[in-house]
Amino acid sequence: MSDFTSAVPERRLLSSFTEYAGAQSAVDKLSDAGFPVENVAIIGHDVQIVEQVTGRMTNGRAAAYGAATGAWFGLFIGLLFGLFAPGVAWLWILLWGLVLGAVWGAVFGFVGHFVTRGQRDFNSVQKFEAARWDVMVDTEHLLRAQSILGNSGAAPAAPAAPAAPPVPPAS
Repeated sequence: MSDFTSAVPERRLLSSFTEYAGAQSAVDKLSDAGFPVENVAIIGHDVQIVEQVTGRMTNGRAAAYGAATGAWFGLFIGLLFGLFAPGVAWLWILLWGLVLGAVWGAVFGFVGHFVTRGQRDFNSVQKFEAARWDVMVDTEHLLRAQSILGNSGAAPAAPAAPAAPPVPPAS
């Protein structure tokens, strides 16, 4: 058996941001300048997952969401079969695909929610939040990255915890 471990390059702090969009923008500016962005990492500190509840899920809503999803799927299938239909028959196939997809989607949506017996009667979205987002760059590329962001007016690097020492490769 072979022992394969990838060595993590030593990285240094380029910039820190309180919002992920700022870190993403900095990396985008590096990319636009032709910088080898495969040498960049965005690291979140004090990360937490926030689940925002967006509404109550009822059997009726589950059926409606299922109908909408089924209608799109039925429309797609109707379009595929309609391509091989002569004359205006393709339009009827498309319409029947839409209607049957919506009906079956509503049935499956309703039944799928009904069998959970109220274990999760809400909709939600999840996102990551962090106290700080650091843009880290491999040491050998740090000066070039600083010069690119320095010329573009990006936020300067904020004081942060020192970078972790490089991991020695396994022998």
